[in-house]
Amino acid sequence: MKFHIYLMFIINRYFNSIFLIKIFLFIANIYLSKYLRNIELLKNYRISNLKVCVCTLGKEENRYITEFVENYDYYGVDKIYLYDNNDIDGERFENVIGKYIEKGLVEIIDWRGVKGTSTYFGIIDSCYKTYHNQYDWLLFYEIDEFLYLKNYKNIKSYLINDRFNKCESIQLNWVHMSDNNQIFYENKPLNERFTQVGKNIVKGRSNKICFVKTMIRGHLKGINIDDNHVLSKNLSACNGFGEKSTIKGVRSIDPDFEYYYIKHYYTKTVQEFVEKIKRGDLLRGNNKTIVEWAIEKFFIINKITLKKIKYLQKHLGKKYNYSKYFNKIEKEV
Repeated sequence: MKFHIYLMFIINRYFNSIFLIKIFLFIANIYLSKYLRNIELLKNYRISNLKVCVCTLGKEENRYITEFVENYDYYGVDKIYLYDNNDIDGERFENVIGKYIEKGLVEIIDWRGVKGTSTYFGIIDSCYKTYHNQYDWLLFYEIDEFLYLKNYKNIKSYLINDRFNKCESIQLNWVHMSDNNQIFYENKPLNERFTQVGKNIVKGRSNKICFVKTMIRGHLKGINIDDNHVLSKNLSACNGFGEKSTIKGVRSIDPDFEYYYIKHYYTKTVQEFVEKIKRGDLLRGNNKTIVEWAIEKFFIINKITLKKIKYLQKHLGKKYNYSKYFNKIEKEV
């Protein structure tokens, strides 16, 4: 350092000021580069030591599981715990994602044949209680829910931000993707088939409740999961920007449909929606009231057309109330 000061004195004594400035900037650049390099090394160290997993569950979803796994593999998660809730003699995830199981990215947990409305919470609660001490963050997203982080290719780079230091959970908004007015299934990726955003509200008291899905910090004690959106109301929750939530329930503070969110392929095509109804809602079952609620949600998200209504009638039966959807079409004509 003394040498650099002496050098600057000599330059100032015998050379013009422009040359001095160039030398000074050169020296400053050396020191600044070293400082920034140390900062980058620290950041890379923090990223490499952060452990992140996904907890999910599925039944009769072999069509979609590869794309789901690849989405979270892209974002750099360490493990996907896939709870297999298929029927005892039903399809097996191993038949389509064997290579991801072999390389250790996916671990299948046998939950085959387990039924009942408590099954959903039993699975996600079991996942946190079993693995929370092994991971810094646990993501609880279903197979029709795909993470999107603008400006981030790795979720760990996102999660090491200091703004999340005091967050026990991070709640990201759902973005409901529409059916793109498609009727039948095509053997193509979801992100190619469904590019249009549907209506991102679900009816509630205010008629503008923006639902979220949640990730929880690991190593927390006494966590009991009893909600499929916020997971546990006792958690200190933040939105995707690290802002503390003052709202208890399923709403986010400021709905964000641009930077950090979950693409929710709830309906897909009407054909796939019918298949989903027939295999049953793991959380709510598939009685008449629940099916009518699901149909209503389908038409909240997607455009009502005569073809869709007739397809539902044909494949779900005429016991459900379709008259209000026919009436809406008539009013539009």
